[in-house]
Amino acid sequence: MKYYFLLVLILASCSVSHDSFSQGLHSSSNRAVKLYNEGMSFYDYSRFEKAEALFREAVSIDGRFFEAHMMLGDIYTRMKNHPEAVKSFSIALNIDSSAYRPAFFSLANAEMMTGDYESALKHYRAYLRTEKISARNKLLAEKNIVKCEFAREAVKKPVQFNPVNIGPAINTSDDEYWPSITADGQTFMFTRQIYSDYFPAAMGSGQEDFYVSFMGDSAWFDAINAGEPLNTRSNEGAQTLSSSGNFMYFTACERPGGLGSCDIYFSAFSNGRWSLPYNIGSPVNSSAWESTPSISADGSMLFFSSSRQGGNGGKDLWYSILNRKGNWSPPKNLGPSINTADDEMSPFIHFDGRTLYFASDGLPGMGGLDIFMTRMNDDSTWTEPKNLGYPVNSAGDETGLVIDSEGLKAYFSSKRDNRNGKDIFWFLLEESIRPDPVAYLKGKVSDNETGMLLKADYELINLSTNKIQMKSTTDESGNFLVCLPSGYNYGINVTRPGYLFYSDNFMFEGIHSVMEPMVKRINLNRVKVGEKMLLSNVFYEVDSWELKPESMQELNNLADLLRINKEITIEIGGYTDSTGTDNYNLVLSEKRALSVVEYLISKGIAAGRLQHKGYGNTSPVGDNVTTEGRRLNRRTEVMVVDLN
Repeated sequence: MKYYFLLVLILASCSVSHDSFSQGLHSSSNRAVKLYNEGMSFYDYSRFEKAEALFREAVSIDGRFFEAHMMLGDIYTRMKNHPEAVKSFSIALNIDSSAYRPAFFSLANAEMMTGDYESALKHYRAYLRTEKISARNKLLAEKNIVKCEFAREAVKKPVQFNPVNIGPAINTSDDEYWPSITADGQTFMFTRQIYSDYFPAAMGSGQEDFYVSFMGDSAWFDAINAGEPLNTRSNEGAQTLSSSGNFMYFTACERPGGLGSCDIYFSAFSNGRWSLPYNIGSPVNSSAWESTPSISADGSMLFFSSSRQGGNGGKDLWYSILNRKGNWSPPKNLGPSINTADDEMSPFIHFDGRTLYFASDGLPGMGGLDIFMTRMNDDSTWTEPKNLGYPVNSAGDETGLVIDSEGLKAYFSSKRDNRNGKDIFWFLLEESIRPDPVAYLKGKVSDNETGMLLKADYELINLSTNKIQMKSTTDESGNFLVCLPSGYNYGINVTRPGYLFYSDNFMFEGIHSVMEPMVKRINLNRVKVGEKMLLSNVFYEVDSWELKPESMQELNNLADLLRINKEITIEIGGYTDSTGTDNYNLVLSEKRALSVVEYLISKGIAAGRLQHKGYGNTSPVGDNVTTEGRRLNRRTEVMVVDLN
């Protein structure tokens, strides 16, 4: 008689422990024992379906065959068929509860994964009363007791959760998962796992490719394959789409030239197709496992999961910052407030730039991987993670949650119909777990005279902090998109050599609801005599010509323009609204224009290239009745007066 049971119990990773047990098979049926031994032979080679059939036949002959029921429980646990695992382990314990006390641990694990937290607590505690249990399983049992106690209370206080299938344009009978969405909500990318003659379903792993769908008339168009060279015969997945949809980072594993088992890659979208992906290399990628990237809306921070050295154990969340030279900084660990000794993965940094969602099986949760949220503080530390609650989180694994720019609608993948594979769903977030709302500016840049679309540089300035929040370049057709988190004031500048720059501002300070998205056609004027340029981000103190600090970035840009175009002589024109007398407005506008000239001189611009004039309220561009109209009239303009 072969006693494989000891070997199996030592090797099995999920349902079986390292504790001692009484040897010997609980069956006197030679036929049942023979089937059991044959099943063990298949089990040893990971042929679990064949092993299952033999173990089931064994217990049909001898219903009290303890070891065969235990092995069925182990196989069902490996297959994540936790309800059947509960049945098999329960039968085994009813046959003999003293033969192998770690069976209580295996049963409790399966019960936790089915959401039967009361039974799991009872059996974890029964297991902990056992003498000479392994330190590893003792620690796991104690951790899972905390999870079960948390889950038991969470079930009593469910959060709002009404998932809606995103529809047949995206979901099929295959698996769809890892959703990504642009800030304007018009582009939706996801991973689809499909089966073919080249990748048969019988092999257990299909072909993973990226698919894209576009919004039209409030509905998604049929998804299309993103095509070569982005998709290959290797597997690609776990992507993060930029806020504009112009580029992406994603995970690929076991590729030639890779640094580790899985690495992070980059591809850009231009002229209707994705570029050949490239490995972003060190220091983000290492000889360890790197996966599930998430890029911030401004493109400056990359969050990802890694098993590299220096973490808290398992897989941790890390981030890297893109410097001015376009290189990624050495990654930093998000720290022990987020990372545990277990696994943290699937980060999603919202468009607001400070609210992070991620999956963890090390924090108190519902059983498997749960989704949590945390917010970045002003000092770059993170708030205590908050579990998104039940039933958003369940006893199974939840990963891959993304949220639209408004902070209202969340997208995730789940298998809810056994007739189909995984599908993508959406639901409305409960207010307590929403990120900050975000507006966006979507622009297209063109030549003011010819209408020709222009590739141009742009920068977003946080006027509330007087810092440049992002710098980037439009695509070849002049398109760009920038996210504008609420609660701050922003300025934007668009520049191109040979042209005057364009500036605008968006005053959100103190506003915490999302603003209407803005779509602008930005016309740039060539540098020539008579052309004007509005300095939208030059501000003065009330009834004063003193420049506000938030004006400096715009004036520095003007100084740069004059340094590059040394032949230009300009006039600074000051304008006011109709408040006050004509003489007062004329003097105030003159002094305001002069203050700009004096600032430019302080930056090294020759005084002979600078003229100034106050126009008072002589040339209004808005009404002088409404607040908005008067704001438009209070302005500073630049006019090219000479080209030497």
